[in-house]
Amino acid sequence: MTGTIKTKTDKGFGFISRDGETKDLFFHSTDLVGVTFDALQEGAAVAFDIVESEKGPRAKNVKLA
Repeated sequence: MTGTIKTKTDKGFGFISRDGETKDLFFHSTDLVGVTFDALQEGAAVAFDIVESEKGPRAKNVKLA
């Protein structure tokens, strides 16, 4: 799956927007692969897996596309 970093917070998490989807996908800094949270910029294209959590779907294995 691919998307774009929509927002990042100063608390170590953010949201990814996906084409064709209205709801953004949550990600945490521990879900990143090959890139640090600080180096990840809003608007960057990313690839990721989607997993189910207690609070709904979220992104895992997030890396720059």
